[in-house]
Amino acid sequence: MSRREYDQPCAIADALDRIGERWSLLIIRELLLGPLRFSDLVRAMGRPPTDVLTKRLREFEDCEIVVRRELGPPASCVIYELTDLGHELEPMLIELGRWGLNFYEPKPTAELAPSWLPNSLRVILRPPTDLEATVQLRSEGEGFAVTIAGGSVGAQRGEMADPDLVISGPPRPIVAAIVVGEEQLEGVEVEGDLEVFAAMHDAVVLPDHLREGAQAAIDAIAAARTA
Repeated sequence: MSRREYDQPCAIADALDRIGERWSLLIIRELLLGPLRFSDLVRAMGRPPTDVLTKRLREFEDCEIVVRRELGPPASCVIYELTDLGHELEPMLIELGRWGLNFYEPKPTAELAPSWLPNSLRVILRPPTDLEATVQLRSEGEGFAVTIAGGSVGAQRGEMADPDLVISGPPRPIVAAIVVGEEQLEGVEVEGDLEVFAAMHDAVVLPDHLREGAQAAIDAIAAARTA
């Protein structure tokens, strides 16, 4: 079956012809953090149908948004990574996520993949242009290097040398801790420059219902601890 297209003389329609299908933008979301094997991409995206994912990746290759590369020994595997054209979607995807916060309703029982942590922070943080910091995130066996500079937040998979701050813990508690400015939240470890942690808290921009939800979650943890 050929790809569905709007067939309209419009640049927005042309863009949606290539990235508007279901799961497409979530592929971009994950590959913005760095290259992935097919199996790792499936897991990070929340396990979409593999035939659909294969089709989307093939379409992205045809459009030169994604490239497929074979790595030699010792890795000996196939990875998918964004091209320069694919990386141009980065600021638009972050802004789309910020717009989506207006409709986002937290689900406390929903499982959050570790890779959603750095992307969540990139959406909710709007740092001042003079803030420069490096932050190492560690969550459920995965690491992410976060760089704050020039009013934006960048993130990649992996470890960084000598970060200003290291934050470890499950994805949801880490986000909640930053939102309410509580570095001693149970399950979250914060090491390094606490002024950077405070600056991250100050840079959080959220709709009121989400900020209140984060505070309520922390209050519930504190109540359970003292019960």
